[in-house]
Amino acid sequence: MESPLPKAPAKRQVTAIIFLLLLWEAGSATIKYSLLEERDSGFFVANLAEDLGLSVGELAARGARILSKGNRQHLQLEQKSGDLLLKERLDREELCSDTDPCILHFQVLLKNPVQLIQGELQVQDVNDHAPEFLENEILLKIPESSHPGTPYPLNIAQDLDVGSNTVQNYVISTDSHFYLFTRNHSDGRKYPELVLDKALDREEQPEIRLTLTAIDGGSPPRTGTSQVLIMILDINDNAPEFAQRLYEVQVPENSPIGSLVITVSARDLDAGTHGELSYSFFQSSNQVIQAFEVNTITGEIRLKKVLDFEEIQSYRMEIEAADGGGLSGKCTVAIEVMDVNDNAPELTMSLLISDIPENSPETVVAIFRISDPDSGDNGKMICSIEDHLPFLLKPNVENFYTLVTEGSLNRETRAQYNITITVTDLGTPRLKTEHSITVLISDVNDNAPAFTQTSYALFVNENNSPALHIGSVSATDRDSGTNAQVTYSLLPHQDPHLPLASLVSINADNGHLFALRSLDYEALQAFEFRVGATDRGSPALSSEALVRVVVVDDNDNSPFVLYPLQNGSAPCTELVPRAAEAGYLVTKVVAVDGDSGQNAWLSFQLLKATEPGLFGVWAHNGEVRTARRLSERDAAKHRLVVLVKDNGEPPLSATVTLHVLLVDGFSQPYLLLPEAAPDQAQADSLTVYLVIALASVSSLFLFSLLLFVAVRLCRRNRAASGGRCSVPEGHFSGHLMDLSSTGTLSQNYQHEVYLAESSETSQFKFLKPIFPNFLDEGIGRDM
Repeated sequence: MESPLPKAPAKRQVTAIIFLLLLWEAGSATIKYSLLEERDSGFFVANLAEDLGLSVGELAARGARILSKGNRQHLQLEQKSGDLLLKERLDREELCSDTDPCILHFQVLLKNPVQLIQGELQVQDVNDHAPEFLENEILLKIPESSHPGTPYPLNIAQDLDVGSNTVQNYVISTDSHFYLFTRNHSDGRKYPELVLDKALDREEQPEIRLTLTAIDGGSPPRTGTSQVLIMILDINDNAPEFAQRLYEVQVPENSPIGSLVITVSARDLDAGTHGELSYSFFQSSNQVIQAFEVNTITGEIRLKKVLDFEEIQSYRMEIEAADGGGLSGKCTVAIEVMDVNDNAPELTMSLLISDIPENSPETVVAIFRISDPDSGDNGKMICSIEDHLPFLLKPNVENFYTLVTEGSLNRETRAQYNITITVTDLGTPRLKTEHSITVLISDVNDNAPAFTQTSYALFVNENNSPALHIGSVSATDRDSGTNAQVTYSLLPHQDPHLPLASLVSINADNGHLFALRSLDYEALQAFEFRVGATDRGSPALSSEALVRVVVVDDNDNSPFVLYPLQNGSAPCTELVPRAAEAGYLVTKVVAVDGDSGQNAWLSFQLLKATEPGLFGVWAHNGEVRTARRLSERDAAKHRLVVLVKDNGEPPLSATVTLHVLLVDGFSQPYLLLPEAAPDQAQADSLTVYLVIALASVSSLFLFSLLLFVAVRLCRRNRAASGGRCSVPEGHFSGHLMDLSSTGTLSQNYQHEVYLAESSETSQFKFLKPIFPNFLDEGIGRDM
């Protein structure tokens, strides 16, 4: 075994996520081992770690592998001990045939860092085959006129072993006429030569039978025998002669079986049977006999099987022409097999990484070797991949190539590459081999989730049910797997006065938003908050979006009449002069609605009237006006019911009752109503009468008389006191508020009427406009 390989150069460390760019270092030395054939599988060859100058742990850490040509592996490496063992039983004759020495080439591949070391394993021959003659009997025809000392070469024995284990000597049984020499061919093979020692006498002994033994050089030696039959012939004094001593011919490989290779020709000057020639192979090897055949009559040499240049490049054989008298002549035929480009290049993958992370620098994807058993240009190769791919091919020693990424890859742009490696030879016609590999780009969390919108506007009707789904936000992540799984959350709100946690919630998995409680448009018209989307990668990336929730008003508030106020059973009365023309403004109904939009658009209409057609209400501003000119025939007292209705769906409404009093002029004294005072007095006196009647039944007449006097005095007092509007302090008070666009009065007035006791004259006095505080504790709303 050769001396151990020097230690590999110091490791060059390259950082990467999964695989690093490998640096090739080709060793200058070759490790050589030898062992005998026929060793069992698992046989110890050598300790590779010791021979490479590496520790066992370092050998395993560097991912050592044994590579052999083709798909057949003869050696295996035990990682724990560093021992190099036989993977299968080796047969030298099967592996190398006649080739000596028999050397198997292999490589040791260290991955991290990459180092490729050449190795040779010489398979030594074991004497496991005995010599064997192709014929059980060798026939010699020797003329009796032969002179002593004439040599007669005999057929050789075949021995599949090589070196000293092949045939080394021949011996023959003892005979007084012959003795045997063992001679050497030019190619080193030994052959027997029978030499005539004493003249023959056919009449004394027409034939001689001897035993020829071939002995190899093994220990112990093995032998093979063949019978030699010597027939003594009459004199034949002319031996056949070939036209050429050496025939040379070229035959293309893959020529069809039966193809004519060459025709050899010899002549014999003798006549008769001594001149009849027969052609045959002489002392030819098994390879020649298996590949060719010779026509014994014509001397044509033809193919018995298809030749393969990659197996055997040339053949050399001897052809013997024998006449009928036992004489023969010989020639040599040299056949050169011409290479044909009949083998496509081969690609053997040594390392393949089918899944590489994105955003990595140059990364090794594959290591492979190419080969072509053809020769010359037929065996020269070109290796390439498609031009548009972000990968590079880097050649290395011994037809090894490395496929690496050209730069960082982006999975979001392309997640998979189908790479076709094409190997083309330079023969005619050119043959190529294509090997396809698929490289997957694994994801790295390099993309934050992105919302489909930068801001969302959600609308929800007020008075909603709790836990109502009001909308959704959605974010997508260009990454894959866990890196693309998005979790949604509400971000802390900057306004401390907005109770966001009690208003909305979000489903962390799908981004659905829910209203946690019923919303009231009159309390909260809209609010904003931000939501976040975070992926589950490492590190986690996030983004945010603005969400604005608009509360849509529902028609849940009825109109509220601000003027005139309905104060119990005694509403205030509006005064209208009898001389009023058509369109005279009597009053203005003022109302508000807590809703918004069309739900707060109010319309007015006259629902009931004492005298239809006398008054009308403007639908949009609530003004009550006379519909025609008033006359003396019109009644003095009128009761109007005005309907206030909003524009919601369904519409809500309220009613208000107005009392209108027609007066003849503002210079006459004003009575509450002409019949109002007598009716009230009559009601009171009736009550007194009932009391008196009850009292009179149980009391004396005296008391009845006194009571009668008292009633009369009471009636007189009431007649003298005069009537007033039921408004306290003698005022007609109506507190009105200007609400601009809601159809209320444009000004507020306070009226005051003084009624004199003489009933002769009266005064109606307009006072200055006032702006009273209409809001009191009884209304219960903020306007």
